[in-house]
Amino acid sequence: MIHSKFLGACSASILLLTACGNGTDLAGKWLQPVPGLPDLEQGFILEKNGKASSVNMATLQYETWKKESDLLILSGKSIGNHQTISFQDTLVIERLTQDSLMVRKGELILSYTRKK
Repeated sequence: MIHSKFLGACSASILLLTACGNGTDLAGKWLQPVPGLPDLEQGFILEKNGKASSVNMATLQYETWKKESDLLILSGKSIGNHQTISFQDTLVIERLTQDSLMVRKGELILSYTRKK
């Protein structure tokens, strides 16, 4: 009886911590495999001062980031076809742990791993 109550409480706590992002700081280097090229990684670096930079994405240059509630907002410039366009991506933070980040943009789910 006590064992099942303990497991239930632990499960609820883990779910709540995961859903809330458990206070984990977003600052850091977040990478994922490049689609079709599993030996290469791409992603972004989020600095504590709000600056952002892209990793292995020459045409997508992140410049700044901020977190508002459960949203990660990335801003920068998209470079291609002889033009540069400013953009802002708003991503819903689905899960944030010390080592992993899962965000959603519409129907698209993106998973990243924190690198040291």
